[in-house]
Amino acid sequence: MKKPKYAVIVDEIKEKIEKGEWPIGSKIPSQRNLAEIFQVNRSTVITALDELMAEGLIEGRVGSGTIVTNNTWTLMGQQATVNWNENVSKGIHKASMTMVQEINREESNDQLIQLSKGELAAKLFPTMTMQSVMRKVSDQFTTLGYEEPKGNILLRQAISNYLKVRGIDASPSSILVVSGALQALHLISIGLLPRGTSVLLEKPSYLYSLSIFQSAGMELKGLSMDREGVKIQSISQLQKEKQILYTIPSFHNPTGITMSDKRRLELLEKCKKEQLPIVEDDVYRDLWIDNEPPVPLKAMDHSGNVLYLGSLSKSLSPGLRIGWIVGPESVINRLADLKMQSDYGSSAISQRVAAEWLTSGLYEEHLKNVRGQLRIRRSAALQALNTYLSNVAEWDVPEGGFFIWLRIKPDFTVSRLFDKAMARGILLNPGNIYAEDTGQFIRLSYAFASPDDFRKGVSQLSKIFQGAGEDYYY
Repeated sequence: MKKPKYAVIVDEIKEKIEKGEWPIGSKIPSQRNLAEIFQVNRSTVITALDELMAEGLIEGRVGSGTIVTNNTWTLMGQQATVNWNENVSKGIHKASMTMVQEINREESNDQLIQLSKGELAAKLFPTMTMQSVMRKVSDQFTTLGYEEPKGNILLRQAISNYLKVRGIDASPSSILVVSGALQALHLISIGLLPRGTSVLLEKPSYLYSLSIFQSAGMELKGLSMDREGVKIQSISQLQKEKQILYTIPSFHNPTGITMSDKRRLELLEKCKKEQLPIVEDDVYRDLWIDNEPPVPLKAMDHSGNVLYLGSLSKSLSPGLRIGWIVGPESVINRLADLKMQSDYGSSAISQRVAAEWLTSGLYEEHLKNVRGQLRIRRSAALQALNTYLSNVAEWDVPEGGFFIWLRIKPDFTVSRLFDKAMARGILLNPGNIYAEDTGQFIRLSYAFASPDDFRKGVSQLSKIFQGAGEDYYY
């Protein structure tokens, strides 16, 4: 059977849009002209245009005619975004997705005082040393082929030695090199966890872990915290199947809390008793300021119950995109296979560079400098907070990491605080995007903004509170 004439017109117009002959934003011929082009009645043209409008490809605009507004790829992207946002919004309790998206966009705006950014300032990265290491590594290259599925063996051996100093005895065969901890979470979500798995995690918790787990079809369950970490009694009425625990025990994001030795032992015992697997995210571990944190959960794990995540992104360079997963060899083999199917391995150059940093002693030397700089920045941040916000907020002093978690004493509307701060050139992270129920918290980073900028930003926040009208508060 021949296609109806209007359907033929639809197909031809779609082809012109997809090929770019009629690009997005362009005006298509009038109904009269289309009727002449296709040798049909105007009523047939109108039927075809109605279908294209219903599909979202064109739009009639008063005074402008009919405009191409999308192609098939942009339509697919819009639907994917809608689906992703719907899934993620279920996992981020009360979070405004538009606020999260705005934060993501504005973190590259150098006109703002960046109190939100969870990374080291550019001046703290060892640029000259990195250039030297990269030159040395490039001189040694004989091939730029793919690495082994688990990662470059020199790097895995270097990671094994690095972990041993931190109390974890892991052979290179039980280590998978990944492109940062986010990829580790993604691989675990799609490779080990059935859809509908319950993920128990600190509440509040790391924003992007929430979105990764939720978009993979997991159900999130928040666990209460105190100043020692997860409250063990909050792990109750557990199912025996399809459940894991995700935790950031050292310099937690966003609260900065470090889980105590005692609590770590209690948590391991509880999870062993309940047969509850643990994903330990330890990417901030090396960024201690006062004292080294307690040994990792993985160091005390004698039954293979803990998957351990580490990374160089926070401490050395986000651009290297090098992290690792440590776990039972059978699990690492499974995840390595999935990684090969997704990207065929992390960058060979980045892996060789990371291996050089870890084996040469340069990394430990760099950490000493970073810790000293973080101590200076934390001190300046606390001084600024005491000067400007002590009457409206309270906080604990973090022992390391990047973040100070402020509880605002007066009731306030978090969206108004965010908007008012943005209007004054300050970007911060409200607590609600971390699934914090009350909305009375904000996360400030002292690692990225200079001490002077941090002080200016906090001063402006003080002025916001001083000038807040009744519409600002609940």
